[in-house]
Amino acid sequence: MTTYPIIAGAEPFSAPGHGERAAIGIVLSHGFTGNPVSMRALGEALATQGFCVELVRWPGHGTHWKDMATTSYSDWRGEVERAIDNLRKAGKRVIVAGLSLGATIALDLAGARADAVVGCVWINGALLDREGFVAKLAPLVARIVPALPAKLAGLVENDIAKGGNEQAYAKVPLKPALSVIKELPRIRAQLASFKVPVLVAYSPQDHSVPPENSRALLRMLSGKDATELLLERSYHVATMDHDFEALVTAIVAFADRVGKA
Repeated sequence: MTTYPIIAGAEPFSAPGHGERAAIGIVLSHGFTGNPVSMRALGEALATQGFCVELVRWPGHGTHWKDMATTSYSDWRGEVERAIDNLRKAGKRVIVAGLSLGATIALDLAGARADAVVGCVWINGALLDREGFVAKLAPLVARIVPALPAKLAGLVENDIAKGGNEQAYAKVPLKPALSVIKELPRIRAQLASFKVPVLVAYSPQDHSVPPENSRALLRMLSGKDATELLLERSYHVATMDHDFEALVTAIVAFADRVGKA
């Protein structure tokens, strides 16, 4: 699934942890067409706090969009699940966290693997069916062209209020995108029996994934252990934006609470 070289900085990241917090493993997952660049600072910050950290790189990501074109949602989910299982085998209490579609996968796995996950961190994730002309035409267009420019596909390049470069792909492979659309109804249905505590962090000024996705998640989790965190000064890639420190502080407090032995 990897034909092209890995982009500098897009490699996976691991840290063993230290002190009492080393018993808590946090799996970090980047987003659709993105790579570990968007999550590296968060992974390093959590490692500094003592947590064991595994930042994964999804199959087909962090190289070239043509590598991604041969992958699908199940491949990316599988990579995150393997990281969870590896930490569990090492005796860690596992929290799964993600940005954008990484948050969706984190939520999916927290729902499906409540036996292995003690907490979920959602950062500007996708849950609702995408609206608009392009989304409706995607199945037809995918038969004609393999990919569209990110802007045409409705994605905003470097949606970061303070500026920066997450080094996401400039093109969106359409068949992998369709594989995501097919999974969303199942993930929403799973929330009826959801048991894992969730930190729902989202940016009201998100230009890539409407914040209504996060608000809808909070409504669907009403009565369950769900904590809301507003990232008022950040755009979509909040892990590289103005609210980074607030996000780290909230994740540390959440992990300390739900990761207790």
